[in-house]
Amino acid sequence: MKTLVLATHNKGKIKELTALLDGLVPEIKTAEDLRLIEPPEYGTTFIENATMKAVTAMRACGYACLADDSGLSVNALNGEPGVYSADWAGHPRDFKMAMNLVNDKLGDASDRSAYFTSVLALAFPDGRVETFEGRVNGTLCWPPRGLEGFGYDPIFIPQGHDKTFGEMLLEEKQGMSHRAFATEKLVEYIKNNNH
Repeated sequence: MKTLVLATHNKGKIKELTALLDGLVPEIKTAEDLRLIEPPEYGTTFIENATMKAVTAMRACGYACLADDSGLSVNALNGEPGVYSADWAGHPRDFKMAMNLVNDKLGDASDRSAYFTSVLALAFPDGRVETFEGRVNGTLCWPPRGLEGFGYDPIFIPQGHDKTFGEMLLEEKQGMSHRAFATEKLVEYIKNNNH
C-alpha cells in the first residue's frame, strides 16, 4: 500500500489520522486532494457508515481508502446522539449548538457518563474491507472547556483525567482517544500485512 486516501473532508480527523499514521504509509492523500464527494450516511451503525464512505471513495479514486465514522453516545440519552452525532450539529456544522442540545436533553440527569466510538474502515481496490473499532469512556461536563480538538471534545472528560479533550493538545489526546485506539489496531494490521 503505497498510497492511502483519507476519505474525509473533516480537518480535525485529517490532522489526527495523519499524525497517527505518520511514517507508516509512503503517501497520504485526502478526499479534498482528490476532489472526492462525501456520500450521504444512511447506515444505522458506525461500521456501516465507515464502510460506505471508504468503499465509495475507493471506487471513485482506485486507491486504498480509509474512512472514519465516530460519535458521542450518552448513556442517559439511550446512546444518543451516537451515529447521528454530526447530524445534531446541523448544516453547516455547528457543534456549539450540538453541545447545547446534549446538555438541554440531559437536563438535571445525575448520570453524565458517555463514550466516544470510532470505527475505521479500510477499503482496498480488490474489494476487501477491514474495520477497526476504538472506544473511550468518560463523563460530560458543562459548560464546554477548551478550544482544542473538534466536535464534542470540549464537553468530554475521558475516564481517569480531569481535562476535557478540548483542553488537551493533540499529542495528549492521541494516546487515549477512541480514534487512537482504533488506529492502533489499524497500524498493527498494516504492519502485519504490508509486504
